[in-house]
Amino acid sequence: MSGAVHVIGLTGGIGAGKSTVAQALAGRGALIVDADLIAREVVAPHGPAYEPLVARFGPGIVSADRTINRPALASIAFNDPKALADLNGITHPAIWAEMGAQIEAHADSDGILVLDYPLLRADNRDQWPLEAIVVVDTPIEVAIERLVRFRGLDADDARARVAAQISREERRALADVIIDNGGDQAQLAAEVDRAWTFLMEHLG
Repeated sequence: MSGAVHVIGLTGGIGAGKSTVAQALAGRGALIVDADLIAREVVAPHGPAYEPLVARFGPGIVSADRTINRPALASIAFNDPKALADLNGITHPAIWAEMGAQIEAHADSDGILVLDYPLLRADNRDQWPLEAIVVVDTPIEVAIERLVRFRGLDADDARARVAAQISREERRALADVIIDNGGDQAQLAAEVDRAWTFLMEHLG
């Protein structure tokens, strides 16, 4: 590959292991635009989404240090479709603006830029110059078990968060290449190698 940066989308449901895959791709030389990190930055005090969130959801989502209490906000949003829509309406434009700025900043780089975005949808291909989409796929029960074991969520909360996202089938339909993360670390490493080879061969 040569010339301007090649932008690919990376997505996967909560608990699928998308962040682990992003780290593995970075280890192979990819640049990463991390939407989760950006999402935390835009809701920080003085971030563009901070005051609108407090106005919508009230002071109960604000911790003693004035930061947004993310678990408190999530407990509201992921159990109420209207609240989730309001949360997304406040945060998504700010996140998209920063993602676009970071993509533009790397426009002249030579290589692969991974847009690590859990909420990736088909229309994002037009929103950003995505040349391929990589989907990290994990059976739902495996994802829920990981959320309980590694993030300390209770099973009902984990299921609510999974249910609030697009379906596994919809996500798989987006993919140019699927990384199966339903097994062990050795299997995942082999799947990442396969995906990287695909990208090297298909991005010209």
